[in-house]
Amino acid sequence: MNELAKQDPQVAQLMKLEANRQKQGLELIPSENYVSPSVLQAMGSILTNKYSEGYPLKRYYGGNEFIDKIELLAIKRAKKLFNVEHVNVQPYSGSPANLALTMAVCQPGDTVMGLNLIDGGHLTHGWKVSATGIFFNSVPYHVLSNGRVDFNEVKLLAKKHKPKLIWTGATAYVYQYEFDRFAKIADSVGAYLVADIAHIAGLVATGNHQNPVPYVHLITTTTHKTLRGPRGAMIMVTKKGLEKDAELPSKVDSAVFPGLQGGPHDHTTAAIAVALAEAAKPQFRRYGTQIVKNAHSLATALMNQGFKLVGNTTENHLMLVDLTPFFGPGGGYFAQYALDQAGITLNKNTIPKEPSSPYFPSGIRLGTPALTTRGMKQKEMIRVAGWINEVLTEINHYRLPSDKKDRKTYLAEFRSEVNQNRKIKRIKMEIKQFSRAFPIFAW
Repeated sequence: MNELAKQDPQVAQLMKLEANRQKQGLELIPSENYVSPSVLQAMGSILTNKYSEGYPLKRYYGGNEFIDKIELLAIKRAKKLFNVEHVNVQPYSGSPANLALTMAVCQPGDTVMGLNLIDGGHLTHGWKVSATGIFFNSVPYHVLSNGRVDFNEVKLLAKKHKPKLIWTGATAYVYQYEFDRFAKIADSVGAYLVADIAHIAGLVATGNHQNPVPYVHLITTTTHKTLRGPRGAMIMVTKKGLEKDAELPSKVDSAVFPGLQGGPHDHTTAAIAVALAEAAKPQFRRYGTQIVKNAHSLATALMNQGFKLVGNTTENHLMLVDLTPFFGPGGGYFAQYALDQAGITLNKNTIPKEPSSPYFPSGIRLGTPALTTRGMKQKEMIRVAGWINEVLTEINHYRLPSDKKDRKTYLAEFRSEVNQNRKIKRIKMEIKQFSRAFPIFAW
């Protein structure tokens, strides 16, 4: 960092400010986490200098004898941790991984099914603006009013449309993914079943979530959420997948490279290998268990404060708060901004049967992986819920204008008033002081 400060003080200063933000605030976005010093060191290493198009022992460039060993080590660790037959560790992130997998098993125009984005699904499971929805025939399924997948609808849609691929997994789903129920439906129509476990990979690895491996043909995951690694991704083929199609490993590898990507990011591959080794240790199992305990504690504390949670529970690491009792439709923006000003980071999110829009949704999404990494436990979750309640009570008189022409001025006034709010400033100072007891490694 000293060299960076000397050569580029502007970037160094911005990085310092971001480090302070992370240290002094509470990170509740469920898809974010803090990596270990070892993962961070691998990411910021000399490996970023190398080009390695191709796969181990089959590269298009020379000088990869050590890179090959690193990638093979990452693959070996992933296969052991998740008990799968084949792993590709090269996808740059979750979205490219999901597109590559779709390309591996589908032809343009084939039918795919995934959870509707507004219902908590992911863009790359066939949403209309994603390549997975533009180049493939997407048939989305939905959730019931309590936020659970409507399996009757899934069964009917699968029977009617005979999809080539069915996605199970989500980005804002508070229940355990029922891989066994999806498997019965997928098998009945001959579809590939893919589990996107990006959010829950760390929980699966520690036994805190149902394991998809016996039920699905393929698995995708990012490596930077509950798995607590770098920002990368993996595609895995299960034994059931090989039994359905012995060519799946080669199809997946060809779809990643040369189908979609060029050379892998070798520094990320090394960091994935480090994170997988960490995830195999006993302390990581305890970490996964604590994530779930903290989520239950935070959910209970929020409900005790009078908040309405989708499903009145959480079965994993995250929860959705329905803010319509606080703000009416579209209140997620108010909550996210005000909490951000107080030092609590989370994201606005749609809720089941969303009465507003994805741009101004009516809920917020929050989770416990990052706070758990910092060493916080159940009693700290109760305190966090108290701060959330204080902030949102302070701003609960705001309402999103129904006329879109009025929103720009109204929201500008809202932000100005929140920025000057003394109580929110006081809470921010309390959180800053509180956070000192739970340090993170910044660089």
